[in-house]
Amino acid sequence: MAGALTLAGAPLHAQEVDAAPDATEVVLDAGRWVTLGTVAGPIASPTRSQPANLLIADGQNILVDVGDGTAGQLAKLGIRTAQVDAVFISHLHWDHTGGLAAILGLRAQTNSPPRLRIYGPPGTSEMVAGLLASMVPGATAGYGVPGAPKTDLNELAEVFELRDKAGVELAGMTVTVRNNSHYSFAADSDLASRFESLSFRFDLPGRTIVYTGDTGPSGEVEELAAGADLLVAETMDIDNTIAEIRRDNPNMPEVVARGIEQHLRNHHLLPSDVGQMAARAGVGAVVVTHFAGRERGDPKHFEYLRDIAEQYDGPVVIANDMDVY
Repeated sequence: MAGALTLAGAPLHAQEVDAAPDATEVVLDAGRWVTLGTVAGPIASPTRSQPANLLIADGQNILVDVGDGTAGQLAKLGIRTAQVDAVFISHLHWDHTGGLAAILGLRAQTNSPPRLRIYGPPGTSEMVAGLLASMVPGATAGYGVPGAPKTDLNELAEVFELRDKAGVELAGMTVTVRNNSHYSFAADSDLASRFESLSFRFDLPGRTIVYTGDTGPSGEVEELAAGADLLVAETMDIDNTIAEIRRDNPNMPEVVARGIEQHLRNHHLLPSDVGQMAARAGVGAVVVTHFAGRERGDPKHFEYLRDIAEQYDGPVVIANDMDVY
């Protein structure tokens, strides 16, 4: 099958949107999805932020994953951290959670009400408690002004842990959750009972967006995505990612390197996997994100698109940071 290689109606880049007379209305219109950060894994990029997305629904700003750099990316859209209403976290790997400390810390400094609602897999409460504990020295010192009010860190966040097949009603939409194949713990193991990696379906009035988070091929995610208008899917260029990790970490123990490679090959989607998932689910369009290296304009992107198009004949685009859909 020969699929379309760009989305019908090209993504709006923040710089272009800002130049329009009614730019704020364009960007913040309900039902918009912004790819705040698109680079994946333990690789820092000089041009792209780590995995994070913004969903605008019913007047609320909802983060879907919150990788390093998220606060700065929001600022480019004119959104303050105090204006974030909720956060959905797909799983607890650091590239998807590293920006949460900054969001919480900036809100603490300004006593931003109300509590931030954080939805995530098992273990999210423990993670958030650890982040809040790390903020105690700074909150205790405050601004060094005697008698100044102190931030009650316990009032900063409210955590809701979600498991497979959970549902949430929020901001005029229904959010459905499935456990995916980013982990492969033995079914009867303690780790399997403690941790899940989640994919989300956001059913808004008039449109449905499915976010895979990090996953390998998964019948559960295909089921979740059935008939969705937009599938926001991760993909990994495994060989390129491994080469970059080894280049940036020449002293990494070999056993660690092999473990990372095994994880990448077993628990992520290749472009052809994305195409198969999109075709089987019958989605309307695909946005590809979460790829390491291969910056904007790299010819390798056309290979990704070709591999997807061999399986899926709908519109596909590879996301840049700050694209708006």
